[in-house]
Amino acid sequence: MNKISLIIKREYLSRVKKKTFVVMTILGPLLMASLFVVPFLIQNLGDEEKTIDVVDETRMFIGKFEDSEDITFNYLDQSIEEAKKNFEARGNDALLYIPETKLSVPEKAIIYSDKQPGINVKSSISNVMENEIEGMKLQASGIDKEMLKSIKTDVNLTTMKLKEGGSEEKTFTEVSMGVGFVLALIIYFFIFMFGAQVMRGVIEEKTNRIVEVIVSSVKPFQLMMGKIVGVAMVGLTQVLLWVVLTLSIVSVVQVAFPDTFSMDQGKGQMETTSQLIGSQSSKVQEKMAQVEESDMGNKVMEIIGSINFASIIGSFIFFFLGGYLLYAALFAAIGGAVDNETDTQQFMLPITVPLIFAIIAAQVVVQNPNGSLSFWLSIIPFTSPVIMMIRIPFGVPYFDLILSAVLLILGFLATTWLAGKIYRTGILMYGSKVDYKTLLKWVRYGS
Repeated sequence: MNKISLIIKREYLSRVKKKTFVVMTILGPLLMASLFVVPFLIQNLGDEEKTIDVVDETRMFIGKFEDSEDITFNYLDQSIEEAKKNFEARGNDALLYIPETKLSVPEKAIIYSDKQPGINVKSSISNVMENEIEGMKLQASGIDKEMLKSIKTDVNLTTMKLKEGGSEEKTFTEVSMGVGFVLALIIYFFIFMFGAQVMRGVIEEKTNRIVEVIVSSVKPFQLMMGKIVGVAMVGLTQVLLWVVLTLSIVSVVQVAFPDTFSMDQGKGQMETTSQLIGSQSSKVQEKMAQVEESDMGNKVMEIIGSINFASIIGSFIFFFLGGYLLYAALFAAIGGAVDNETDTQQFMLPITVPLIFAIIAAQVVVQNPNGSLSFWLSIIPFTSPVIMMIRIPFGVPYFDLILSAVLLILGFLATTWLAGKIYRTGILMYGSKVDYKTLLKWVRYGS
């Protein structure tokens, strides 16, 4: 055990002192923080006021296009030919032409511009015209538009989880889905990242013949376990630093630019998103205007309070370590069996397929986290680290959680035993091409 701890210490210190570790530890939080910061900065950079000339031959939309913070409408009392002729001299951004139609209401309009107009401009214009035309049609049919609005009803559907003893707990399905997906993707990427580090480390020591010196003092199995655990500790250190540094960077930027990350700015982004998907109706705008910052803050706190951070963080650490140890043993076996990374491709496919399948199946699991497919994928050791992290935010029965944990531990022990048989034979083999038949011989030879 003392020899394994020495190998763990060697692997840990040698990797955290590398320039690549330091660079990625700094670069990773910057990239993750930018995912939050950049959208707000882009929103501010994109807030350029645009002026649009309007030539309405139908006279139906005069005064209907209301100015906003981003768009100003300028109504022209002239022909479209004259407006196009003087467009460049006026220096405005676009020219909206609504031609006269033989029908009772217009069905088309044209935007003239020397540059491609933004999607928010097109959405604003089309939404106003659609609302006005719908109102005209309703009036022509003898239907009161206000009466029709009063009939429409929005249903606020709240989900409550009944717990043992009759107690209730408010849940948020969308939040659970988001948390599950993020944690599952983190486990997926880190298993690949650090598992590949184990494999490359073994190949490097094997090709440099350093391993011949090392195995003269320790057993091959001890060397494999020390390398796997050492890299796992490096991974946990880096993940912890990423979380702390990312939160620190985001907090510093929020304090430095409070106006940019204000609640009003967030609402502005929501309104822009609504425009892009064509849902900027007057009723939605009225409701959004009624939302107070205090209500928004209470909503956020309610969502945060619904997340069981202790359970999620504890489960994440366990399934991250369990999944990593299971796959890292196989990656180590592959590294010990081959002489260079090129030869690893034929053995990587069977290992990576279960992880890739788990990510693909996650889209089905999130729709029915308690279904039979979700259950089986969450207890099979090769897919459970990813699938179980998707299920946990929704609430998982203790039986499923314990069964998944036990099978993951047994799976790790089984893959470690199998990898150890291959590793201790292949680590000293040089120059020979290895196939699955050879690996099977090594397993039998070690038995």
